[in-house]
Formats: sequence, structure tokens, C-alpha cells
Amino acid sequence: MKMIVMRSGFRAVTAGFAALAVLTLAGCGGDATDSSGGSGDKLDVVASFYPLQFIAQQVGGDAVEVTTLTAPGVEPHDLELTPKQVGSITDAKLVLFEKGLQPAVDEAVAQNAEQAGFDVAPAATLEATGAHFEHEEEHAEEAGTDKHEEEGGAEELDPHFWLDPVRYAAVVQAVTDKLAEVDAAHADGYQERGKALVDEVTKLDTEYKTGLQSCKLKTFVTSHEAFAYLAKRYGLQMVGIAGFTPDAEPAPQRIKEVQDIVRKQQITTIFYEELVSPKVAQSIARDLRVQTAVLSPIEGLSDANSQETYLTLMRENLSELRKANSCA
Repeated sequence: MKMIVMRSGFRAVTAGFAALAVLTLAGCGGDATDSSGGSGDKLDVVASFYPLQFIAQQVGGDAVEVTTLTAPGVEPHDLELTPKQVGSITDAKLVLFEKGLQPAVDEAVAQNAEQAGFDVAPAATLEATGAHFEHEEEHAEEAGTDKHEEEGGAEELDPHFWLDPVRYAAVVQAVTDKLAEVDAAHADGYQERGKALVDEVTKLDTEYKTGLQSCKLKTFVTSHEAFAYLAKRYGLQMVGIAGFTPDAEPAPQRIKEVQDIVRKQQITTIFYEELVSPKVAQSIARDLRVQTAVLSPIEGLSDANSQETYLTLMRENLSELRKANSCA
């Protein structure tokens, strides 16, 4: 099995771009990396997107200077790196990323920060959840091709580990241990703060177990197939309108399938997310006369929720799921 690679078409472009960026930076010194240069004796840490940024900041505390590559309002799957960001990766002592999620980051780490790069995917124990490219397979069938044949018959690994608190806690511990290894002088502080965050995420898991154990509806519909781990963990079933790629255009056949499920199971709410257009979700909801609500995939923050955290957003998601699924 393999990890699904988002925006795989960017690979060749990104590789050439990253190489050019490094040459450019080599000629202009460290000026392009001032945002991640750290201050004093702080450890320079780069996090590829928000869930890893949150871990680095909470566990690192005052001992680290954290730079994120995915700015608020940017869809993580669409990330393209600037020369300055490539420079920050090159100069960092630790680069936290999930291999396969953001091809531009994978390329930059492979070329410029192989020793500093830390892929969290192994700690997350990714699985093929079945949430992938159903609507794209339909297009392939119409064209007389087999998508699985094109992909070598492999099942894609679901990258959205952070929406499962248990998997997220495992990644928190892995990052904690890595920080302690890279910066042994502050290891005790990292371990202490890491334990506190693991405890908080474990508490979140308990809240989800309790909050979702007595729901009248077990199915929820969302625009982006990001919630399969969450659904599996807490006894629910996710129905995604689009696949892993959140702004993919679903096939008419897929929309009809979703509509049939909503009618048959008397689903009350179609969920959409903050960083992608809600038009498809709103259209389905309008046609079926059901509600819409936000269920955040927590891939990145936007201007509207810039004051939120992973923990507050997860609790808001729990509240929305409880309302939509009539949970006692």
C-alpha cells in the first residue's frame, strides 16, 4: 500500500523550483530565512502544516522557534514553496512533515534537509480506510480505464491521522522524543510538556467516546473525505462528497449516491469546511432541504478561526457531530 500523494502533478515543477531556490539562497546568504532563524539559543523547527505546528509549539515551548510552511487561509494540499521557505527548511534543525501529504515539502526535505527531516507518518500508523477516489474511479470507468491498474493496484493510505486523537497522541509522543534527541539540553522540558499534551489529547479521546456513543444517526456526510479515522474510532460512518483532495469536483453519479444516502438515512446536515468552497455541499443541502454546518478537517487555520487551536476545533467538531447525529 502507498500513501496518497496530493497534487502529484506538482512534483516535477517543485523539484526544479526547489533546486533553483537553493541556488538563489546560496547567493544571498541567510537574509531569506529571517522568519525561521530563531532567537538566542532556541531550536529552529519547521512544521509543514498546522497539526504539526501545534505539536511543535506546545511541546517545544520557549525552547523552540517554530515556523509553519502553510500560512493561515492556504489549503495545505495546494502548498507551493517560496525560495524563502525552502531556505527555512534548509536552515532548520528539525523539519516536521508527513510524507505524501504535501509533495512540495517532500521534495524540499529530500533535496535540502534529509538529516533534519522527520516524517511523522510511521508514528501515525496510517491505514487504507477506503476513503479515497470513488468519484475519480467513476470517471476512469467512463473512459474505459481502471484507476487501480493505473495506480499499480495499491490502496492509498489515508493521511488524516490528526482527526483521530489516539493517532495524534502517538505522533505527539514521537515528536517529543525527537525534540529530546535533537536538543538533549532541553530534553526534560520537552518530555514534561509532551506528556501534558498527550494527557490533553487522551482526555479529548474520552470526550469523543462518551459524546458519540449514543447517537440516533451513525452516518454523517462531509465535503472532504478526511474523517474516516475519526468515524472508525467512534463507531460512525463517513460519507464523503469529494475524495482526499478537498477541492476535487465530484462526478454527478457520486452526488446522486450521496443524495440517496441522505434521503434513505434521514440525515439532517451536510458538512463543509472552511478553506474550500462550500458550493457543492450547499447545493446538495438546498436540494434536499437539510442544513449545512462546518466540520473542520483542521488542516490549517483561516483568518476566521486564527484564534482557535487543535483542541478547541476538535471539540467544536464533536459538538457539531452530536447535534447533527442526535446524540444523547
